[in-house]
Amino acid sequence: MKRFLFLTIACLFSICGMADTYVEVLYFHGKQRCVTCKAIEKYTKEMVNAELVKNGKLRFKEVDISTPEGEKLAEKYRVSWSSLYVNKWKNGKEERNDMTRFGFQNARNNTSAFKKELKQKINELLK
Repeated sequence: MKRFLFLTIACLFSICGMADTYVEVLYFHGKQRCVTCKAIEKYTKEMVNAELVKNGKLRFKEVDISTPEGEKLAEKYRVSWSSLYVNKWKNGKEERNDMTRFGFQNARNNTSAFKKELKQKINELLK
């Protein structure tokens, strides 16, 4: 009986551990945005797979840093303007990936490269 109970608990922890791993995409912006900022937002949203969001493997947050809630999160990330992060969360620990520079270099004028690299990063972190 103890053995069965132990195996059951171990399986539950295993299942909970898998649910505790996900990728979070954070797009920070202020009230006013330039054309490139809007492109980053638009193409990032396009690359966020709805099925992955539905099953909890991928989360997307648009953060307006001009709001009190957004300001708190911006402080945590040390963000003061439009920024893009793609982060892996595993067992409560965050692995940050700042893709802001890449976004500004590619979202507007090299959209296909932006989408491709963003998709690759998300898939890489989901493994």
